[in-house]
Amino acid sequence: MTHPRSVDSTDARLLMALNAEPRATTLALAERARLSRNTVQSRLARLEKGHALRPFERRVDPAALGYPVRAFIMTNLRQRELDAVGVALAQIPEVVEVHGLSGVADLLIQVVARHVEDLYRIAGEILAIDGVERTTTGLVMREMVDFRVSPLLEELAGDTT
Repeated sequence: MTHPRSVDSTDARLLMALNAEPRATTLALAERARLSRNTVQSRLARLEKGHALRPFERRVDPAALGYPVRAFIMTNLRQRELDAVGVALAQIPEVVEVHGLSGVADLLIQVVARHVEDLYRIAGEILAIDGVERTTTGLVMREMVDFRVSPLLEELAGDTT
């Protein structure tokens, strides 16, 4: 399945500048991306409206909030219950992300916990949701490659800096 490109090389330069200095003013972003201030303003508005820019909360480290334990829970469920399970998962504060999968599991759920006993409680809450049939929990031991899009932006921008 192909999607029309919503970010062009100019947008990529702007996003690289924003990534380098998230608190930069519009004028500073314009200078760094070699664009006019008006171009920066209109492109940022379009990127926000088109959901190319995600919420700020993705930058907040749960460990700084007292949740240093992170795990991924692969979940199998009754297919007809998918929507209801999603609603129930959204009610668990420690569930920070849920992805629908194809393959060996139906959902990949990222959770955070205060300690391993807390993780056990959270995994139990997920397993108790009506429609969830089986879970497998993997504790994150270390992060080897942090979430990133910079290499993709650099490629799109034609920039090797």
